[in-house]
Amino acid sequence: MRIDDIPEKTLAAFRRGGVIPAQPLALNSKRELDVRRQRALSRYYLDAGSVGIAVGVHTTQFSIRDVGLYEPVLRLAAEEAENWVERTPFMVAGVVGKTEQAVSEAKIAKSLGYQAILLGLAALNNASVDELVAHCRKVADVMPVIGFYLQPAVGGRNLPYEFWKRFAEIENVVGIKLAPFNRYKTLDVVRGVADAGAKDRITLYTGNDDHIVGDLITPFPVQINGKPETINIVGGLLGHWSVWTRKAVELIEEISAVRGNEKLAATWWTRDAAVTDSNGAFFDAANDYVGVIAGLHEVLRRQGLLEGIWCLDPEEDLGPGQLAEIDRVYRSYPELNDDDFVRENLERWLAD
Repeated sequence: MRIDDIPEKTLAAFRRGGVIPAQPLALNSKRELDVRRQRALSRYYLDAGSVGIAVGVHTTQFSIRDVGLYEPVLRLAAEEAENWVERTPFMVAGVVGKTEQAVSEAKIAKSLGYQAILLGLAALNNASVDELVAHCRKVADVMPVIGFYLQPAVGGRNLPYEFWKRFAEIENVVGIKLAPFNRYKTLDVVRGVADAGAKDRITLYTGNDDHIVGDLITPFPVQINGKPETINIVGGLLGHWSVWTRKAVELIEEISAVRGNEKLAATWWTRDAAVTDSNGAFFDAANDYVGVIAGLHEVLRRQGLLEGIWCLDPEEDLGPGQLAEIDRVYRSYPELNDDDFVRENLERWLAD
């Protein structure tokens, strides 16, 4: 499958930019898959106006592979994408592991009708740049790839400019999710795309949860063929946007309307700080992300989308003081939540 095989309107929507939530895993009290609520999450994201959904990624819990849930969860989301809305969403499947596993998972995603895979490289943390590029090429032979710069704090590795330039030269790379949580390394990716001559083919999405709005309003300066140009990060593929999704869609629509305005109001930086503060609570930044998934579950539980905050690992739970932090950001930034939107639609999403 090549980039040109993606439906034209679907690819155009991805390149225009928007919200791609990283879907959590809905479990019941026995820590078994809750199919009804898993479907409800997809329906929520689609009705909220997301460009697509990312499934089988960190927020979905990587250990779904260990309990035989990788294909079932991907299939549930694919079915909702096909049947719930008239449009064709841009569906992204998380793919991890060494080359044999990554290729196998990419083939599963392709068989289920996904448009691209988000390629995690944590299993190759000791590989050379040559080995990494060879790995990426083999996976890209199966279907379009979105690169993933994952921060070292949660299992990623530092990836040099050289890697990103060579990665961007792979013809079946359609996008990159930038999540190094580091401005210098974010710039490495942007420059690598520019220097590979891939600006028009590769679309950049932020995963920098500590600087979401800032990423989206910044025109990044680059040189292309000796001429100064800019590259924009046009969307977000984010665990953070698995909650309060409708408000995220509204936010990015506002940003798209003002992007390129040289006199952006300072209030945008205030909004950047508010979103970052909320993310810190949801992701449990105070405890080095111990409660990153449970925190998102807690927000969805409050809204009625999830029954509880259970994770596959019984030891995975909210961090110390995290519940109080979530309470605080709810009070501090009521304009950021979409509780009313969820309340109006929840019964319909939960219907069989």
